[in-house]
Parts: sequence; structure tokens; C-alpha cells
Amino acid sequence: MRNSTPRVNPLQNDNTNRMKKIIQWLVVILFIILIFWLGQRFGSKSVNQQILSNSLIVREIAELASLEVQGNASIKRSNVENNGDWTDNLKKAFAENTVWVTVPYTAKYGVDIDSTKDRHFAIRQDGKKILVSLPAPKLLSYELRLNQMETANKKGWLMFSDDETYTDVQKKLYSTSRAQLEGNALYLEQCREKIRKILGTYYAPLHYEVEVRFGDEDFKPLKLQ
Repeated sequence: MRNSTPRVNPLQNDNTNRMKKIIQWLVVILFIILIFWLGQRFGSKSVNQQILSNSLIVREIAELASLEVQGNASIKRSNVENNGDWTDNLKKAFAENTVWVTVPYTAKYGVDIDSTKDRHFAIRQDGKKILVSLPAPKLLSYELRLNQMETANKKGWLMFSDDETYTDVQKKLYSTSRAQLEGNALYLEQCREKIRKILGTYYAPLHYEVEVRFGDEDFKPLKLQ
């Protein structure tokens, strides 16, 4: 018989990290507004040049423009094969140990830039064109919200519940689901597009052509509005 058994674990509080991210965004936005205001008010070439080549601002934008996704990770582990054999049916009756676990997750994709080491981070001006090179996006963080975990089990008459079974299943679920998300092409491309869009907004008032590339891929022009 299959029974759902909610299991509760402490939830890690991430309010501090979210507040830090909001403050960082506000600082970047205010700095950009200030530079554009100075450029429009004084018409200074040096101000515009600072906007074009300010690697610090581009770095902050790229790192803050992360993509957050949420979903559910699920796993089933069983010692029966459901093949209809009499031995399998006997095991179901007396020794079956089947566990289902479903846990919501939060994953964050983005670029991790270390300007002193990463050869993929660069900003170059070529006439009326700006070329921005960034590291390839990747999975930056992955968290299972264990306080919302749902479990169910089906056991034979001679089997008993134990916490070690669920601990092993949780570890397996974390490793397999993280590996799947690390290679998720859809989320990685969405992350690229989000960064391109925000960089396009930054450079749009200058009426320059802007091309961005990630890792070793080719440069891709931005659609500036």
C-alpha cells in the first residue's frame, strides 16, 4: 500500500542574499543613469568613452543578470522489477522497498567572471562597433527546498521504514537532477539572451553596434532599441 508521508527539514533563509543583489542592482542602475546624464548635459566625448569601455559596469551587469528557474525534481527507487515473475511477485509481498521522492528546486544560471584570470572577459571597440566577450554561462547554484519535500513508499510485510533510505535517495536525487540542469541547453540559452538584452539596454543610447559572445562561440549582434 502506498502512503504519502511529508518530511520536513529546515529551510535556509536567503533574504540577506536577495537584499544584497537588489542593492547591487540599484548601485549599477544609478551609476549608469549618472553617466548618461553627464553625457547628455555636457556632450563630453570622454564621458561617452567611459560608458563604452567601462568593464566594471559590464562585469556587474553580466554577473547580476542571472536567470533563476524553479521546478520539481523527482526520483523513484525500488528493489522490484514488475516483470510479472512469481519471484518478483513474492518479493513484492514480503520484501518490497519502493520509495518516491519529489522536491521543489531553485536553480540559478549566469556567468562567473574573474577579470584577473578569465581570458573570456574583454571589451573592445572597433570603430562604431563594441565587442563584448564573456565566459560561457553555467549553473551557478542549485538548492533543493527540502522543507517542501513529498515522499511516498510501498513496502512488503517484512520491511520497515528507516531514515537512511530517504537520506540515500535524497543524495541520489540531488546529484542526478543537478547534472541534468547543468547541461540544460534551454536554460543556458535563456541566460545568454537575458544578458544580451540587458547589455543592449546599456549601450542603446550611444547608437553603437554591439556584438556579444560567450566562451569560444562566435560574436552575435545585439538588437538595440
